[in-house]
Amino acid sequence: RGRLGFILPHKFFNSKYGEPLRGLIAEGRHLAHVVHFGDQQVFDGAITYTTLMFLDKAGNEQFEVVKVSDLAGWRETRPLGSGETLRVLTAGTIPASAVTAAEWNFTVGKGAALFERLSQMPVKLGDIAHIFVGLQTSADTVFLFKDTPTPSKKLTKVYSKELDQEVSLESGLLKPVVRSGEIGRYWATPTAHVLFPYYVEDGKAKLISETEMERAYPKTWEYLLKNKQLLANREHGKFKASGWYQLYPKNLDLWEQPKILTPYMITDLAAYPDKSDIYFVNVTTGGFGITIEESHGELEYFTSLLNSHLLDWFLKQVSTTFHGGYFAANKQFLVQLPIRPINFSDPADKARHDKMVQLVESMLALHKHRAAARTQAEQEQIQRQIDATDRKIDALVYELYGLTAEEIGVVEERG
Repeated sequence: RGRLGFILPHKFFNSKYGEPLRGLIAEGRHLAHVVHFGDQQVFDGAITYTTLMFLDKAGNEQFEVVKVSDLAGWRETRPLGSGETLRVLTAGTIPASAVTAAEWNFTVGKGAALFERLSQMPVKLGDIAHIFVGLQTSADTVFLFKDTPTPSKKLTKVYSKELDQEVSLESGLLKPVVRSGEIGRYWATPTAHVLFPYYVEDGKAKLISETEMERAYPKTWEYLLKNKQLLANREHGKFKASGWYQLYPKNLDLWEQPKILTPYMITDLAAYPDKSDIYFVNVTTGGFGITIEESHGELEYFTSLLNSHLLDWFLKQVSTTFHGGYFAANKQFLVQLPIRPINFSDPADKARHDKMVQLVESMLALHKHRAAARTQAEQEQIQRQIDATDRKIDALVYELYGLTAEEIGVVEERG
């Protein structure tokens, strides 16, 4: 009868490379049964992210999906009916007509109807936002300096991993960098710097000439010359003609503008509205910058949506799971987030927008106060204010998205 069963990485469900094969399976309605283990580790001694996929040659009108949250418990369970839930798993059926070559985001259980409703919202983050990756140096050991002090007026002493020694560089060419673990919901703490040998004029980044580098930035020029062979040979020598000390020519001029910063590897979706010049370097050690035209609303409004429990819940339905409860918040998942647009001609809608902007501004201030607090008692007091403000923001988001009490309960049970 043509029955096939596969053990495979569940990344196949969401990857670009899986699209043609997903299309073939979807066209024939071959899916019969899926068991998704999330971050449960199936094989001893190896970190894998596994799913079971069973296919029928004849085709099916619907198929069963089981999501396992407790591997040992799953092995002992009896078969479940559609929509039935146990502590160790959630199961349900999905119509074959709902499956295409596009990403397979199978949501079952109590949250299935809410996920479907949010998925059908017409405006997605990818429709209104420009989402871009951090700087790419192709030589982080030369350009990136970790755990650096706040730059002084003229020279700053940094540790070069490539030379394995401290060097002094002109402060004007050092840009603050937020790295993984240094950014969260409504806060960011830059502790690294990147050497950025460019002028940014009229929103465009222009590489500083060798003559100007030697004249205006002699310490940095001396440092670059010590690394010339490595830098000139990057990317198979492609930078030799256009400037051997340049960075990879992508997104160089996007960081010194108002933007939202979102980390790549998360336990909870996080966003920070940066109105200065904080940079990310790479993706996996940093994250993404997001810009949105002002006509859609203030950055703080979109920050409140991204930091809400609701969009955190939605992202975790579509994202890739990693060991330890981590999720990937990369571009292919961020673009899918449903966005509630504001009708600024509606006084009630505008009032909600303005209230959320105000609450985010309060949240940003509270996090700064908490970071500066000297005693544990003071920190705990401020944390209570943060939690209360967070609940107010979530309540407004639920109202904006029209959630019922039952749907709010589904979101609040997340994790």
